[in-house]
Amino acid sequence: MSYQFELTEEKSQYVLSIRERTNVENLPQIIGKAYGDVMAYLNEIGEVPVEAPFCIYYNLDMENLDVEMGFPVSKKIPGKNHVQLNEIPAGKRVSCMYKGPYKDMEAPYNAMVQWINENGYEPTGVSYEYYYNNPAEVSENELLTKIVFPVK
Repeated sequence: MSYQFELTEEKSQYVLSIRERTNVENLPQIIGKAYGDVMAYLNEIGEVPVEAPFCIYYNLDMENLDVEMGFPVSKKIPGKNHVQLNEIPAGKRVSCMYKGPYKDMEAPYNAMVQWINENGYEPTGVSYEYYYNNPAEVSENELLTKIVFPVK
C-alpha cells in the first residue's frame, strides 16, 4: 500500500489532556475514559475542541505505554483535577492520513519512519494520532487516523 506523507511547519497548540501509563490491552478503555473526562470539563466551562481528539505516544513499550489523550483547544484554559492544560510544541512534522483498522497501523508507521530517514530528518521519539471518527460508529475499515511524527 502506498501512503501520502506531508511535511509541515506547525505552530504550538494548546490542549486539555490526561497523561497516563497503561498496557496496550487497556488502551481503548483508558482513551475512552480520558476523552469523556476532558469533554465533560469542556462542556462544564462552555468550550469546544478545535480539532479531532488525539493521543500522544511518548514511548512504544506495549506493556508500559506513556500516553497523553485529549483535545486541542483555542486558548489557555486552566486544568481541573486530572485534566491538565498542556501544549503541543511548534515545529516540523511529517503526517499521513491512514484509513483502516487500528491493528494494522504498523505498516504506515514503518513507511513513515522510512520516508523520514530517506529524506534526511530524524524523528523526535514521540508520535501523535488524531482520530477523525469513532470505532463505535463506523466499521474498522472506515476508521480515519492522522499519524504525526515531529521531526528534527
